[in-house]
Amino acid sequence: MAIMETRKVGSLEVSLAGLGCNNFGMRIDEDASKAVVDAALDAGVNHFDTADIYGGGKSEEFLGRALAARREDVVITTKVGMGVPEGMHGGSRDYVLSRCDASLQRLGTDHIDLYLLHQPDLTTPIGETLEAFGELIRTGKVREIGCSNFSAAQLDEAASVARDLGVPGFVNAQNDYSLLNREVEAEVLPAVDRLAMTFMPYFPLASGVLTGKYKRGEEHPEGSRLAAWGKMAGEFASDARMAVVERLDEYAAAHGHTLSELALSWLATNPVVGSVIAGATKPEQIRANAAATVAWKLTAEERAEVDAIARVEG
Repeated sequence: MAIMETRKVGSLEVSLAGLGCNNFGMRIDEDASKAVVDAALDAGVNHFDTADIYGGGKSEEFLGRALAARREDVVITTKVGMGVPEGMHGGSRDYVLSRCDASLQRLGTDHIDLYLLHQPDLTTPIGETLEAFGELIRTGKVREIGCSNFSAAQLDEAASVARDLGVPGFVNAQNDYSLLNREVEAEVLPAVDRLAMTFMPYFPLASGVLTGKYKRGEEHPEGSRLAAWGKMAGEFASDARMAVVERLDEYAAAHGHTLSELALSWLATNPVVGSVIAGATKPEQIRANAAATVAWKLTAEERAEVDAIARVEG
């Protein structure tokens, strides 16, 4: 197994490169999923990110079986609270406790390392959710807790309520973040820093746009994610975004690196980032992503130059 830099997420030691398992059970079958997991482990990745809804539960099942005897060597993140059946509430105590048990069964483990509320539940007081998570921590079913897709105000509220109730608070926030999606920089990242949390970006390669596989004015490659999305892919590969991508690609090449290495290393050199979560459908993709995450330690000056390029619109 290769040596990979790790960072602390609460009490957890998490590899800087993480594997997003949202493709398991949706875009790839169990054998292909296992091959990706094996390649990730060989590359030094110890962080595997899934959710109860990915692949209708198959992602957790495939991941659990692929890890099997190596369970104690890895950190598993899974999530609850998205794709909730009608009449139920994703952050309610009963829902959280029952879905945690279901995830544990699918994963074939007795504990979840990092359990996230997948999205805010505006129908349930955050205190009820935090108390449910606290119960899971007390019983040993969960080690640390976090949230996904929260605003800065929601992060502040959750931290305040956790203090008032005397229950564990969120140690991690996970949101969409890449060189092409910078929304979290305005309020969410400052809140994460202020609250002494860590941050995990998902879609770090902007759904593949930052890999260089898509070109302005060309058809999307057959079998690619954007090709499958059809018209919905328009905003992801708009002329304005692709013009920025071209400039970023030129910058990376001028420094002896690929566009993917720039995109992943730019995130990895942000000290608030705990693990960069990138999906993969093939072993060579996770090997490349893991290597790219640590390939280039951008200096403060380089980060400023890249920031300027990525902020240009059109």
